[in-house]
Amino acid sequence: MKAKELIVLVVLMMIVAIAVFFIVYPTGLKPIEATPTKPLSRFILTSSAFKSGEDIPEKYTCDGMDVSPPLSWSGFPAETKSFILIVEDPDAPGGIFTHWIVYNISSKITSLSEGIEKVGKLDNGILQGMNSFGRIGYNGPCPPHGSKHRYYFRIYALDCYIDLPPGATREEVLKMIKEHVIGEAELLGYYER
Repeated sequence: MKAKELIVLVVLMMIVAIAVFFIVYPTGLKPIEATPTKPLSRFILTSSAFKSGEDIPEKYTCDGMDVSPPLSWSGFPAETKSFILIVEDPDAPGGIFTHWIVYNISSKITSLSEGIEKVGKLDNGILQGMNSFGRIGYNGPCPPHGSKHRYYFRIYALDCYIDLPPGATREEVLKMIKEHVIGEAELLGYYER
């Protein structure tokens, strides 16, 4: 037997020996098991000011009164404890721009009236977060002149309330709700200046 053949044979025997060792003496590591993801319930979010896919009236933008539009929702999961509403512009030059964050909305509340006060805590216990303008409450669409942007109004049904003070940021809210979203609804509006 030549030296090269002997080396190949020894290497093959070592590979077989190592494989047998790990079969006889397993490492104790368990394979990662796939876990079924809980499907989210879809429910309905509407506004009497505009329909999904339509333009947002100027009244609700920086060119108008800059007040929040009326919103209502229905068909959410029965086990919902609270809601969170986030309004965002994904077309902003610097990335996602947050216009409104509302959280700890009781499951007994199914609408927000027009012109919600711009304070951290409302009389009914609802909290509002810090938007990308650096303000608490709603500030409407205000895209650069000559551009048309999308504005997503998303409401999430949660199986709990979240423990955050008024003025929380989008990142803080999203981190807190990660494991607690059981349903969602969306309303899309457009605005062009």
